[in-house]
Amino acid sequence: MAVVAEQLNRIPFWFLRHGETDWNAQGLSQGRSDIALNGIGQAQAKRAAQTLLGLGPIATIVASPLIRARVTAEVAAAALGLPVGFDEELQEVSFGEQEGLPMGDWYDDWIAGHYTPAGAETFAGLVARAVAAVNRATALPGPVLIVAHGALFRALRLAFGHEPNVRTPNALPIYCAPPVGGPDGGNIWEVTPAALAPE
Repeated sequence: MAVVAEQLNRIPFWFLRHGETDWNAQGLSQGRSDIALNGIGQAQAKRAAQTLLGLGPIATIVASPLIRARVTAEVAAAALGLPVGFDEELQEVSFGEQEGLPMGDWYDDWIAGHYTPAGAETFAGLVARAVAAVNRATALPGPVLIVAHGALFRALRLAFGHEPNVRTPNALPIYCAPPVGGPDGGNIWEVTPAALAPE
C-alpha cells in the first residue's frame, strides 16, 4: 500500500465525482481520455446540483478541467449561482496503455504499488498530486466543493486513513471532514455521502 507523506489541510470540504459517461457504463478505464457525460450522467449532475442546494452554503467550486467533471461542476455552479475554478492537478490519473480497456485485476496491484501500466502515473504519485490539489482548493474561501474523478478520490481515501480501493458513485456529494478528538487529534477522516434530493 502507498505511504502518505503529504497531509491534507484539516479543513472540511465537499467532493463530487462527475456524472456517468458511456465508458463508465461499459466498465472501461477512462483516465485522461476526455469522455463526455452521457444522458444518465447529465441527469445525475442535475440531481446532484439539487442535492447541493439543500446542503447549506458552498462558497467556492474547484474542478478538474476534463469535460465530464467540468460539465458536472458547471451544472452545480448554475444551481448555486457560483463560478467554477479549475485546477489541472485535479484531472484523473493517466492510466497509460490501460486507457480505454476494461478495468481488470491490475487495478489492485496498481493501488498497492506493485504494478503501474506503461505510460501511467503511479498511485503514490496520484496521492501526492491529489493532496496538493485539495490543499490548494481548501485554502480558498469555504465551504469548498471539489468536482473530480473516481481514482483521484481513491487516492484521497488513502489520505483520509480509509481503504482506498472503494468505488465512488457518480455524482453523489460526499462530505469529507477532518478527525477531531483523541490524544493525537485522530487520523481518520469522516467520509459521509449526502442523501440525494428526491427526483
